[in-house]
Amino acid sequence: MNETNPTPPQVPPQIPPASAPPTYGPWPLGDNPEDRQPVPGVAAAIESILRQPRRVMFQLRQPGAGKLIAAMLFMSVVCSLIYGVIVGSFSGHEQWWAAPVKIAGGLLISAVICLPSLYIFACLSGSRARLVEVVGMVSGLLMLMTILLIGFAPVAWLFSESTNSLCWMGALHLIFWFVATIFGLRFLLAAFAHSHARSNAGMNTWIIIFVLVVLQMTTALRPIVGRADTFMPEEKKFFLTHWFHCLGKSEWDRPAKRTRGYD
Repeated sequence: MNETNPTPPQVPPQIPPASAPPTYGPWPLGDNPEDRQPVPGVAAAIESILRQPRRVMFQLRQPGAGKLIAAMLFMSVVCSLIYGVIVGSFSGHEQWWAAPVKIAGGLLISAVICLPSLYIFACLSGSRARLVEVVGMVSGLLMLMTILLIGFAPVAWLFSESTNSLCWMGALHLIFWFVATIFGLRFLLAAFAHSHARSNAGMNTWIIIFVLVVLQMTTALRPIVGRADTFMPEEKKFFLTHWFHCLGKSEWDRPAKRTRGYD
């Protein structure tokens, strides 16, 4: 009697479960249909930069990206002005309008100053990003930073109304700015990673330059927190010198009637 080997049962191939694409993942832009959805206005730009940053990155490569860039810059200015009002509420008087103008203007001027070096570093790194894409990356960086600052605004307002310490308020605003800058630079680095650059050395160098420029701008436009006799400072200072000068003062508190502050 011949014995035949039983045929092993056929096991259907296992299909791996579908997973959502990573928010800042390495997948090429446009592979996911959600990346190709247009960003029609300011509200959509805010939603996309927070939830679907790849969508913003993809649209910056498409024709007509100027509208998206304009929307992001407009939102950056609006958020900067709103946060500036919160900063100005600490001292009152002319700071109600001076602080918003200095914060919004200083942020835009810093971006313009640093834009040429960013484009040059991108080219040296082998990036294929066009100039309009680089402008869009910086616009996304500014919008994400300022949106996060708006999220911190209620906390900043609470301390503005409950403390008289000028140094503490200055330090608090710097902490909020550093946190917002970290997330903004995270978007910039992710967008840069999709530009086929061979190295991140240039981008890392630019980040240091950008941070230093913005910090120096806060000193060049002082006072932002507190008051002074003039709208702009009469003395030139390095930002670290200015910080040490403020820390070395014997009186750190804002006057109770908000009639005089420190530069």
